[in-house]
Amino acid sequence: MYRISASVLLVIALCGFRPMPPPVQGPVALSIIDRDADEDLDQYPHRGQRWVAGAPGHRYSVRMENRSGERVLVVLSVDGVNAITGQTASPEQSGYVLEPWQSSEITGWRKSNAEVAQFVFTDHGDSYASRTGRPANVGVIGVAVFNELRRPVYDVRPRPAPYPMPRAAAPQAESSASNRAADATAAYGKAESRQQLGTGHGEREWSQSSSTRFERASRAPAQVSELRYDTRSRLLALGVIPRQRPGNSRPPQAFPGGFVPDPPYGR
Repeated sequence: MYRISASVLLVIALCGFRPMPPPVQGPVALSIIDRDADEDLDQYPHRGQRWVAGAPGHRYSVRMENRSGERVLVVLSVDGVNAITGQTASPEQSGYVLEPWQSSEITGWRKSNAEVAQFVFTDHGDSYASRTGRPANVGVIGVAVFNELRRPVYDVRPRPAPYPMPRAAAPQAESSASNRAADATAAYGKAESRQQLGTGHGEREWSQSSSTRFERASRAPAQVSELRYDTRSRLLALGVIPRQRPGNSRPPQAFPGGFVPDPPYGR
C-alpha cells in the first residue's frame, strides 16, 4: 500500500449539508451553483459526458459533497488549472480535505487561507487559463478524489451519516434523436472547437480555510469526475440540451368536446 503525504491541504471552514446530492459514482458528488441566480445548474448527459449551461458574467461555485463516512482528499481542477495552487492540474497535487458527510462550496481561486478570487463565467479569451497561456482545457471542471490511509493504531469505523441520506435525484434523460435538429450531429464536430465560456479570475472575497495533513491510501485516485460547461446557445447547437418543437404539442382536433361559450366581451 502506498503512503503519500500532501504538503499543503486545505479544509474549508464554512460547510453544510445538502439534502439532494446529484447522481455520482464514488464518494464525492460534484455540482455547480450559479451564485447570481441562486440555483443549481442542471446537468445534461451527452455522449458519455455531463454538461452545465453557464451564464456569461455570473459568479459560480463548485459544490463538493462527501457522501462517505471517512475523510477524503479532493483535488479540484478548473479549466485544467489547480484551484488552490494555480499549477497545471495533476491528481498528485494539493486539494481540499472533506470530513465525513461534509459539503463545501468552493467559490474561487485560492489566494490565501483567507481569500479567493471569485469563479466567474467569462469569455474564453478572458479566462484565467487563457490569460496564463493554458487555453487547451478551458470548459471543464474536474475532481480527483483520494481515500485516506487507515492505520491500525487509530483505526476507527466509518462515521454514520448524521441523517438518512435521501435517494439521489434521477439524472435528466437524454433526448431522443427525434427531438434533435437534423444537423445536430454534423454541427457537433465543428462547434466542438468553439468553446465560448471560460472561468475568469474575479473579485476577491473572504473564504476561510486551514491546513491539515492527509495520507493517501494509494497513488491512484478512487474517483475522477468531470463536468463540462459552456453557454446555453452552444449546448443547444451541440444537441446537449434538447430543442423544443415549435408550435403546439399536438395537432388541432375537430371535436375537442364541450358546448359553445360566449365570446369575450359579449356577443
